Amino acid sequence: MANLKLSGVRKAYGGTVEVLKDIDLEIEQGELVVFVGPSGCGKSTLLRMIAGLEKITDGTLEIDGQVVNDVPPAQRGIAMVFQSYALYPHMTVRDNMSFALKIAKKSKDEIEAAVDKAAKMLQLEPYLDRLPKALSGGQRQRVAIGRSIVRDPKVYLFDEPLSNLDAALRVATRIEIAQLKEQMPDSTMIYVTHDQIEAMTLASRIVVLANKGIAQVGPPLELYEKPRTEFVAQFIGSPAMNMLQGEIVETGERTRVKMANGGEAVSAVPTREEDRGKRVNVGVRPEDFAETEGTPIYRGKVDITEALGEVTLLYFEAQSDEPVIGKLPGVHADLRGREVAMSADPAKVHLFHEGQSLLWR
Repeated sequence: MANLKLSGVRKAYGGTVEVLKDIDLEIEQGELVVFVGPSGCGKSTLLRMIAGLEKITDGTLEIDGQVVNDVPPAQRGIAMVFQSYALYPHMTVRDNMSFALKIAKKSKDEIEAAVDKAAKMLQLEPYLDRLPKALSGGQRQRVAIGRSIVRDPKVYLFDEPLSNLDAALRVATRIEIAQLKEQMPDSTMIYVTHDQIEAMTLASRIVVLANKGIAQVGPPLELYEKPRTEFVAQFIGSPAMNMLQGEIVETGERTRVKMANGGEAVSAVPTREEDRGKRVNVGVRPEDFAETEGTPIYRGKVDITEALGEVTLLYFEAQSDEPVIGKLPGVHADLRGREVAMSADPAKVHLFHEGQSLLWR
């Protein structure tokens, strides 16, 4: 298994259309790193550059200390699982999984041992003699993963492997991938997805890509609890973090903000005397809102409620371009049409100035 390092990596098409720039990232052996970001941010392009399927315009890619920019894909020690299963329809599961080893002229005993081991890990033993058409979507994706495992690569690359599955199969296969990682603790994996649940539950670290570069890198809960920018704050978490305008009126270990809507917020984010009077966006996640009888951060009329069983989403009547959403535990369908005052624990109140979190200064 391998360490991987990207230094000053840039990707441009035709010399003018820049897709990625200034990508600096180190991935340690045994990590499962997930690339996330909005459509078109370059996450799949970055994965394909690591695989050798896209040429790096500038910068270097190292695997175990060796620069591999000009090394062909087959010689990088990398295995890739694509969004489409890309299985040979006329071959059995066993033959699909063993094909690359046969091409590499491995012995029959080596091939059988590798296929049997991968089939056991992925619970594919009953299906080894079936054709792909006789398998479910989840089983086909497991075969595609098994085809990578038998090669014993240095780095595993996953390009949105669950996007073609229905909701139930995505959950089941996501759990299987998490279990697979536990069985292979030293394996290095890079995973691209647009699904936040996959990212939050699978990753040891998440890389958020935006504006042609890396917006933030860190463990999932760090990105959720301590986002560096408004973009990361609103991209991680669903529904997105609420952003409400205000002005700092009291600084120190606890910061008091007078809200533009007439309310007041207290944040545990420390501020300096020179911050007094700054206009800030006060960020509160929907799940961190709670009803209050005191001075609220936000007060509004509930336009729509969505009772989901364990939680109820409250959509407040629009007072600006940014909608305000609350998420309360339990069923609260009775709040529709009522005016509700919301507040939050100061430890859960984020402050952003010019798009940057004041916590990370």
